[in-house]
Amino acid sequence: MQLPYMGGRKGFEDAARLIEHFGANAGYEAALRADRSRDLGNHVHFCHWRQIERLIVQMTVECPTGSVH
Repeated sequence: MQLPYMGGRKGFEDAARLIEHFGANAGYEAALRADRSRDLGNHVHFCHWRQIERLIVQMTVECPTGSVH
């Protein structure tokens, strides 16, 4: 899995907020927000929420990913 690019702290805060409010369904909520943004033609928010969806997966995985030194 490729690590998501985050351009600032806001992405981490959004992901943490969704995990806090939606628990195991946080990724689904991020996907819904991305779909809603796409339907409204807002490509910037669409990309943001897709990255949040990927970040939530990374934050909730139990085993290490990527290089371990």
